[in-house]
Amino acid sequence: MSKMFTIPKEVSRVTNALLETGFEAYLIGGCVRDLLRNKKPKDWDITTNATPEKIQGLFEKSFYENEYGTVGVVNEDTEDKTLKIIEVTPYRIEGKYTDGRRPTEIHFNATLEDDLKRRDFTVNAIAYDPSNGQIVDLYNGLTDIKDKIIRTVGEPEERFSEDYLRILRAIRLATELGFTINTYTEEAIKKNAPNLEKISRERVRDEFSKILMSQHPMNGIILAHELEVLKYIAPEIEEGIGVEQNGDHIYDVWEHNLRALQHSADRDWPFHIRIAALLHDVSKPETRRWSKEKDDWTFYGHDVVGGRVAKKILTRLKYSNAEIDVVSKLVRHHLFFTDIEKITLSAVRRIVRNVGPENVWDLMKVRACDRIGMGRPKETPYRLRKYESMIEEAMRAPVSVAKLAIDGARIMEITKVTPGPKIGFILHALLEEVLDNPKQNTQEYLEKRVQELAKLPEKELEKLGEAGKEKKEEEEEKELALIRKRHWVK
Repeated sequence: MSKMFTIPKEVSRVTNALLETGFEAYLIGGCVRDLLRNKKPKDWDITTNATPEKIQGLFEKSFYENEYGTVGVVNEDTEDKTLKIIEVTPYRIEGKYTDGRRPTEIHFNATLEDDLKRRDFTVNAIAYDPSNGQIVDLYNGLTDIKDKIIRTVGEPEERFSEDYLRILRAIRLATELGFTINTYTEEAIKKNAPNLEKISRERVRDEFSKILMSQHPMNGIILAHELEVLKYIAPEIEEGIGVEQNGDHIYDVWEHNLRALQHSADRDWPFHIRIAALLHDVSKPETRRWSKEKDDWTFYGHDVVGGRVAKKILTRLKYSNAEIDVVSKLVRHHLFFTDIEKITLSAVRRIVRNVGPENVWDLMKVRACDRIGMGRPKETPYRLRKYESMIEEAMRAPVSVAKLAIDGARIMEITKVTPGPKIGFILHALLEEVLDNPKQNTQEYLEKRVQELAKLPEKELEKLGEAGKEKKEEEEEKELALIRKRHWVK
């Protein structure tokens, strides 16, 4: 079979250089799979019968820093930053795998057929010759792409025993592509799932993150559970299965968390919001108690406990300290926004302080995921606008003497006045002038003005200071009115 695809010039430059020197050059793996699905490839991989040394000899700007023979060819003149590095790997034959991670030996005196035989899944074992459009498909990958099936190349048991991470990669591919997994492959996944514990947490983390960042992460988590894999990644999530909630919820904890996650993906929100949405109610099962008084289930403290559990899960999976910090904060404080009639501005200021100004809007997004996960319609417009208005009010820089280009210590230094009300009067008198004319907020002008004000009788100075306070309050009211008007709330 042959078919001509449009290949970026940066990729063609590499394949042409190999072909012109007498070597073979095929596109391989995910890029071919994507081309056949009429999708734009994210990465471009090339395989060839040239050895790493021969490949490097063709490209002045290249590097070879791994045991698999992969040479990175650097493209300097490219507008597409994803094509900065093109990876070229020699055909290879691999020796036995003894640790479920890597082969004991690698030989480069191989053919394309040898190389395709060692690939993980049929949809990734298709080679494409860009010089003539020829497609090499020895394992019916084209049929599996058409039928939307993930199937191993050869015996599933053998493929998974070579690299146990392929267990999770199969689930990730099925999730990303919207494919199903072949029955025999599924059975081998279930049988080999415990071997995921032998894989580094970093490698597991990376595949897990890709599942969460797919368009349909809910399907991926469900599939990981059904194939008995999730318990080797984050078993705490499965604790919510069948855990009934109170009257506000129509789903059990498990489905509620998954629907919250899916909403974050539907909105194309970043990773930290997605995993916070998945984990926001992770501790409901351990905090659930029956209340005779309420005649219903209660989950007191699940937010506090959940913040700690989220931190434990992310630490175990070797996420960065920054990711652990922000996700645990979002889970810990996700219950904050409940009733706009009971929330005070000071309480909003506290939550901004607790989660950080840079995270408070993400907290609102987690709250939106929580609500959608309950099966409720989207936030009512007025309630949502009121929340946003209160956050903006709490986060605005207050109108205060702190805005001045001079402080009380400098005033005392200039005037030789001891601490007391007079310093406050001077500061507020200066503030009134600056609010009327912001250009006067310079150290030079204010120091000169301080010397003039210090000479006034204290009663007159007090009068000017009070006028400054009134001006400050007036300006604050103007700012708050504008914020509320912008959000269309009272």
